[in-house]
Amino acid sequence: MKQFNETILEVKNLQTHFFTDEGTSKAVDGISFTLNKGETLGIVGESGSGKSITSLSLLRLIPSPPGKIAGGSILFKGEDLLAKTEKQMRSIRGNEISMIFQEPMTSLNPVYSAGEQIAEAIRLHQKLGKKEAWAKAVDMLRLVGIPSPEKRAKQEPHELSGGMRQRVMIAMALACHPEVLIADEPTTALDVTIQAQILELIKTLQKDFGTAVILITHDLGVVYETCDRVAVMYAGKMVEYTLAKEIFTNPKHPYTIGLLNSLPRLDLDQEELTTIPGTVPSPYDMPKGCSFAPRCAHAKPICEQAVPDLESVGPDTEVSCWMYTPQWDKEYEAEEKVGVQ
Repeated sequence: MKQFNETILEVKNLQTHFFTDEGTSKAVDGISFTLNKGETLGIVGESGSGKSITSLSLLRLIPSPPGKIAGGSILFKGEDLLAKTEKQMRSIRGNEISMIFQEPMTSLNPVYSAGEQIAEAIRLHQKLGKKEAWAKAVDMLRLVGIPSPEKRAKQEPHELSGGMRQRVMIAMALACHPEVLIADEPTTALDVTIQAQILELIKTLQKDFGTAVILITHDLGVVYETCDRVAVMYAGKMVEYTLAKEIFTNPKHPYTIGLLNSLPRLDLDQEELTTIPGTVPSPYDMPKGCSFAPRCAHAKPICEQAVPDLESVGPDTEVSCWMYTPQWDKEYEAEEKVGVQ
């Protein structure tokens, strides 16, 4: 097992809310985690769980209005990013903390060549001249495995394949050798062969540069291949936080177990996949208690009345579930008494 001793990013009780005519949406509602140098943290969950809003919050890219980081702290190398000015954040974004966005076709500027867009980031943060920045941009395209990088650097995004555009995004994100890389669904809409190549590329570059990575995904197979630790999110909250190997060998939260059970298995004769009943609740109409209770087969009355805290249930595992609290045993005792009567 790899050891990570130096914390580079610490998120404490992060809350990101959106204030609209429909009401207040608590898209991220009090999550906390740490990221160490050289480590890969996976953030997983269904669509609408708050994964991408978490990543945008870390870089303070939440559109305001209607969005606002309502509370918490984001400590990068001991300094709170929420206390930084916008000018200070611009010097950090793309330089010390970079992000690979979910859809490269909409993230890349359609009227500038791939090389120009990478060179712009290099010139902005590393103060190089046009010629030196262009040469480094070509080198980055070569590093991420794009053939004929001199030619591709002169092409615009629409002239490149989906896999190449994603590699351009990775080249741009890593051009300034950031200490933290946030990858938001970096393999979305790519075929499985290209997915494997992109993930292998991120792992190789992480090893070469010692970059800490936050990988946002809904694909547990990707988590298994790349992550050291995992944060499982549901309806804006973190419901399980543990080592990646523990997720697959000893999952705790019913939601995590449901996600794993929904994966296709080659060792089982499955006529159809197992699903989690119901859907993620509307952020404007959240249940009073545990947000997963309406979909949980194990829910008790206490689950519908109060939200469980994220509690330690082992040396490396935290879970937000009443099943792992003394109150759960009291619920069983109460049910048994009712049954006897």
